[in-house]
Amino acid sequence: MTAGMPFVLVSAPFREWVAACDPLSDIGSLLLSVFRARIESLPEPDKRYMSLLAGISESMRRRLMAGLQRMQLEPTEQQVELLLGYLSLLIKWNKAYNLTSIRDPEKMVDLHLLDSLAVVSFFAEGENIIDVGTGPGLPGMILAIMYPNKRLTLLDSNGKKTRFMFQAKTELGLTNVTIVNDRVEAYHPPEPFDMIASRAFASLQDMVSWCQHLRADNGRFLAMKGQFPQQELDALPAGYELEASYPIEVPGVEGQRHMLRLKAVDQH
Repeated sequence: MTAGMPFVLVSAPFREWVAACDPLSDIGSLLLSVFRARIESLPEPDKRYMSLLAGISESMRRRLMAGLQRMQLEPTEQQVELLLGYLSLLIKWNKAYNLTSIRDPEKMVDLHLLDSLAVVSFFAEGENIIDVGTGPGLPGMILAIMYPNKRLTLLDSNGKKTRFMFQAKTELGLTNVTIVNDRVEAYHPPEPFDMIASRAFASLQDMVSWCQHLRADNGRFLAMKGQFPQQELDALPAGYELEASYPIEVPGVEGQRHMLRLKAVDQH
């Protein structure tokens, strides 16, 4: 989207109403002229977003905005449109490629967008972040939208999910995202990461074991979990410990959520 240009969403019902107007009537002619002039005057990225958001209902938008308010997050208008644009692409691709087991678009707002947005603040200190086992880009794509100046690497071994993310990155214009189709054990980045994120990826033991070569000297592991995983913490290999644990409340989502921050410790 062109910097500094506000994005104006023309809703699907309004477009349908305009299309149904009699173009020979005065009001129909005027509306069609204004609507077409508005579309033609937009830069190509804005035209693309208007098409992309056609599948987003007003109730989904309201649900997202209410959740953002409850979590005291204040994204820009452009970031809101990008979040909804990502969701629209996920809904579309999920019909053919089974990217997520969640099928209800309204539930996707809660279980995908808001669930990922609930952990955004924990990544404020990171600059070079990797999301391992990201699936269709959760929370990595959401972090990239909310932190346009941070570098996000999204890694998954599933080809159809990384193809979706390539498409989403392109259509949303997310230049701060790198997509990697590989197993985490086999991936060797050009530089290590200061934050390694996972959401329902693996046990904490496997996470630190498989990802330790990705960590910068002072890097941290951030794992999104449901119930507090005491057994997983007890099974951590020597050299790693829990630095902090934070309960998370996600609007519209029942059940426990926790963000765990792990660090390496000096064994000497």
